Amino acid sequence: MAGQAVVNEHIAEEDVLRAHVYRLLARFLRSAPDQQALDNVAGISGDDSDLGQALGVLARLAEKMSPETCAEEYQNLFIGVGRGELLPYASYYLTGFLNEKPLAKLRRDMGRLGIERRVAVREPEDHIAALCEMMCGLILGDFGAPLGLHEQRSFFNSHIGNWAGHFFDDLEQARSSAFYGAVGSVGKSFMAIERAAFEMVEA
Repeated sequence: MAGQAVVNEHIAEEDVLRAHVYRLLARFLRSAPDQQALDNVAGISGDDSDLGQALGVLARLAEKMSPETCAEEYQNLFIGVGRGELLPYASYYLTGFLNEKPLAKLRRDMGRLGIERRVAVREPEDHIAALCEMMCGLILGDFGAPLGLHEQRSFFNSHIGNWAGHFFDDLEQARSSAFYGAVGSVGKSFMAIERAAFEMVEA
């Protein structure tokens, strides 16, 4: 997603870390990883939390997997012959069809927030990778001033929190998932953290 970045040194460290997880998810869900992406993730060390353990598993798999193996897995999961095993779009998860009302609602919010679709991107904007990119940018201020927690919560609840947990659960359990099963575990754990944190934000 395109936008004008605004440098802001006052973003809380925990929000920067949240943005990095969104960026990591977006990277692997947008396309299969190259060797550099695998090497970057292999350097992650997790902790004893659910998210930390999921990141640790992802890091260990990244050390072992080749880009070619990941590309085959990505092909089977998201592209396939005709279609992949999973359809990673909000419209599909919320309505059972592509290009439905959730996409129209997202496009209205994108216009309001100054988020522009990249010309080279073919997928509808409600693809999970695009939504993770948007959330990262809204936290860091890539589309203007960083959004406060109330506005972040509104975007998350409207476009991510109401379906992404189900998607990541499906990804974790998909027949074709090995490396991407670990991506699903990271996403599922992180979505649960985000939902719980936003529930604590005062209305």
